[in-house]
Amino acid sequence: MTSIRYRSLAVDGAKIFYREAGPVGAQKLLLLHGFPTSSHMFRDLIPLLADRFHLVAPDLPGFGLSDSPGRGLTFDRIADTIDRFTAAIGFDRYALYVFDYGAPTGFRLALKHPERITAIITQNGNAYVEGLSEGWNPIRAYWENNSQANRDALRQFLAPDTTVWQYTHGVSDPTAVSPDGYSLDNFYLSRAGVADVQLDLFGDYKSNVALYPQFQSYFRTHRPPLLATWGKNDPFFLPAGAEAFKRDIPQAVVRFFDTGHFALETHAGDIATAIREFLQ
Repeated sequence: MTSIRYRSLAVDGAKIFYREAGPVGAQKLLLLHGFPTSSHMFRDLIPLLADRFHLVAPDLPGFGLSDSPGRGLTFDRIADTIDRFTAAIGFDRYALYVFDYGAPTGFRLALKHPERITAIITQNGNAYVEGLSEGWNPIRAYWENNSQANRDALRQFLAPDTTVWQYTHGVSDPTAVSPDGYSLDNFYLSRAGVADVQLDLFGDYKSNVALYPQFQSYFRTHRPPLLATWGKNDPFFLPAGAEAFKRDIPQAVVRFFDTGHFALETHAGDIATAIREFLQ
């Protein structure tokens, strides 16, 4: 049986909740989740890797059981907090698993501390313009004009039915998707003040796109071993975004799975096998 610990750590006076498993001293793997989920998304993956890796999966600030700093949260602030978090837990050299919002968070860490990153697994974690689908158009409109009308239009992304759709779109058998994940996400999204924090992050996502050239320069300069495991039916991040990593890291390994955005919901075993082969 895999033993998972559920811990909290104060970073600059704010609580960061995290899951930890695996032997201390083993190869370190930092798992960074995306929107609108939490470290709960790794509940199936962690037991499949904990015999070999020291795994830590934090809830990002403003998500899950971590404290929320409130209005004005940005991806720079999230990355700064997670940077201090990794130092506090002794993650001085580690591989990254990044998904969705976890990608611009993790790639910021790589820009700041390239010597600390031993490898990258990106699961629908984008760093190329060609990876952005038309599903981003309402959010792009808010980047270009942050009017109240454009902000309010984005509330559809916070609706409970939209969360369920994110989990099930592109999945051949929706009954294979546990309702636990999207039900928990909807609970977290329904808390007071969360909607405005998430709308702020939609607006700030343009800062991630602005950093794409710097992320790509990092890839070309440092050539970290990179595995892209991609749900090919993702409505937000297209397969072209996965293939683009090969442009900057020719040795990158790209694996597509016949599923949607939350690939771990249906393919945790396959992705765990790919990670074990890749990191050996």
